[in-house]
Amino acid sequence: MKHTPKVTTILVTLFVLAQIVGILTVGKYISPAIEVQDGVEVVVIEHGDTVLGPQPEVEDKSLSFIPILIGVLIGTSIFLLFVRFSLFKMTKAWFFFATFITLYVSFGIYVIRYVALALAFILALWKFLKPNTYVHNIVELFIYSGIAIILLPYLNILSISILLFLISLYDMYAVWKSKHMVKMAKFQAKTNVFAGLMIKYDNKGVVKSLVKAKKKGKVSKTRNAILGGGDIAFPLLFTSAVLEGLILGGHSKILSMALCLLITLPTSLALIWLFMVSEKGKFYPAMPPVTMGCFIGYGLIQGALFFI
Repeated sequence: MKHTPKVTTILVTLFVLAQIVGILTVGKYISPAIEVQDGVEVVVIEHGDTVLGPQPEVEDKSLSFIPILIGVLIGTSIFLLFVRFSLFKMTKAWFFFATFITLYVSFGIYVIRYVALALAFILALWKFLKPNTYVHNIVELFIYSGIAIILLPYLNILSISILLFLISLYDMYAVWKSKHMVKMAKFQAKTNVFAGLMIKYDNKGVVKSLVKAKKKGKVSKTRNAILGGGDIAFPLLFTSAVLEGLILGGHSKILSMALCLLITLPTSLALIWLFMVSEKGKFYPAMPPVTMGCFIGYGLIQGALFFI
């Protein structure tokens, strides 16, 4: 096992919480409505304005995975430049902006704009100026809801399924072949910022500080237990698209949200399996098993609908 059972349990639990927070936030955000089209009543979903403004209306979502994939590749290329030239301040500024925007969108679903703005700014600032395990990971729980809301208008089940498949291939290449994903992860650890869940711990348990772990005046050796942001965001995007698909199929929002937990279950089990078979000191692509978990979860939902 790559990490201790305690750390593995914490990491997987945080993943589950991020998915649940995402399902609840997206469920609160989307608004089902009834429209009459050609004399027939059909269910439609309205994507209301966010704190960033109006959401786009995308007619054909079948190829929307292409610009998202291109965006991922461009973002990765820019970050690799930061790594190449050791641009620590630029990296922190970029991460701060991304954290602030996604938190702003996420909180804006629950509270008025100015309260969401203040909360997002304070938490983003706290995360980067006074990093610690609790603040870092609690903030991460809400970041992915913001990402899901921003990208949801572009997605349907087909487009996100293709995107998951392609991202899984890319993840394997980036970790095992080019290894640039490993370089990015190590660089983020050096800057004390990380796009994803991160727990630093020693051989006796979890270490609270993300900067240094001290014992009797000496810096003790620590290890990082990490789960990349993409490994959390992409299954949530898939779940969000499935949620909309269920509602468009005539199911209630509450039932659809409950059924989406059947995706969270196998993706979480996939992560547990990955951590159990992984070896210490080695990096593994998480997206392939997570993607498989998403597809298994979708199959479970279809099976459950047969009995409803």
